Amino acid sequence: MSQKLNLGWLGAVALGVALSASAQEKPADFATQVPLTVSGEGPWYRLELPLSVQLNARQTDLSDVRVFNAAGEAQAYALAREPAPTGENRTLTDVKWFPLFNSADSTERAPSVRVQSSANGTLVEVQPSSQLEAGEEVLRGWLLDASSIKAPLRQLILDWTSERDGFQRFSIEASDDLQHWQSWGEGQVARLSFADERVEQHEVSLPGQSARYVRLLWTTPQSAPTLTSAQLESASPRSLPLPLVWSQPLTGSRVKAGEYTWQLPMGLNVERLQVELNQPNSLAPVTLSGRRESSLPWQPLSSGLLYRLTQGGQDVEQNELPLSGQTVQQLKLTVDDRGGGLGTDAPTVRFAVRSTQVVFLARGPGPYTLALGSATVKAASLPLSTLIPDYSAARLASLGKATVEGGAVVTPALPATSAAMSDTNWKKFGLWAVLLLSVLCLAAMAFSLLRKPPAKS
Repeated sequence: MSQKLNLGWLGAVALGVALSASAQEKPADFATQVPLTVSGEGPWYRLELPLSVQLNARQTDLSDVRVFNAAGEAQAYALAREPAPTGENRTLTDVKWFPLFNSADSTERAPSVRVQSSANGTLVEVQPSSQLEAGEEVLRGWLLDASSIKAPLRQLILDWTSERDGFQRFSIEASDDLQHWQSWGEGQVARLSFADERVEQHEVSLPGQSARYVRLLWTTPQSAPTLTSAQLESASPRSLPLPLVWSQPLTGSRVKAGEYTWQLPMGLNVERLQVELNQPNSLAPVTLSGRRESSLPWQPLSSGLLYRLTQGGQDVEQNELPLSGQTVQQLKLTVDDRGGGLGTDAPTVRFAVRSTQVVFLARGPGPYTLALGSATVKAASLPLSTLIPDYSAARLASLGKATVEGGAVVTPALPATSAAMSDTNWKKFGLWAVLLLSVLCLAAMAFSLLRKPPAKS
């Protein structure tokens, strides 16, 4: 019993020491300090952390983020970060597709149709609103029936017959009643023959919104292909990711012909990479690899076809590669030079990560300051449900807002070498402290044994 009480007392002392150390943190302990402006109803405020500010952190998981008030007191806070994506919430649904015909000389942007649907909204038949003579009808696009999908739509996957090889460009629109249409931007798919190989792109990103019907209208009349498959990927509303934030252009280096590398400012969960294609008529099958540090082997991350081609007097470009979101700090792009390569100099790239939100409970006088940039402090963030007792997604969206004053201007961070030296010194001090405590414990045990009276015979 006495031993259990001693262990409990020691645990309480250790917890008290840890809490005391956290309370003693000051803004000056962090390399970067950013003034904040708050607006709206408090006392909770939500900050969309700019990527340029986030890159000043010293710890990949942002354990070194803090918020201080005007008196230098640390504020309770939580981090809303998107975890690395998984396939658990991914639902792929085969949907019905219906052709949209129009007359060859029609000036209407979208064909007018007559629709027959079932009681639950499922499409049964789609016909032109007026009778077209044989030879007058032109396939302008396709209408997809997504009425059976209740979750937001994230991706469109198409397949089509071989007589329409090449690039396919079309507009994407969504509707719930087939009368009012909302633009969802443009899509592009491709099927090309390259060096006796087939290079195909079937996926198109969607904005993550719900819709009962999706309309695809080809940009050039008479260019719409005959679809053989149409699928929609959806995700539950709770699993919808935070928006992507893009970095500033990043320069790289050329390792050898057809191989380029880039060094990221820190380990980041990169989800997309955009490669700048300066020269028109560029075509490059590529493989992207990554790693955390130079001592580790390269791991494949993505592959695809990058191109910038001229069609009908316009540039057709595909310059992005999707990634899985795993943490990397170095990237390597290997280019198949049979497509002509990407030039002698490494192309400029931009990378995208999920945005991070800092939610804090304002206590004490303002103004408030965001601080980050320490390799030694421990994580101090709380779960959102602890920070906000009645937490919900709607509650989070209604919180007051905090913004970085002057955009993304930050104080200069300490050089990486200084941070590394500081980290090393703390590790040395910690090891010496552990050794000293061990020696003291051994001395106490020896002293106890020496004072113990000899056993009676």
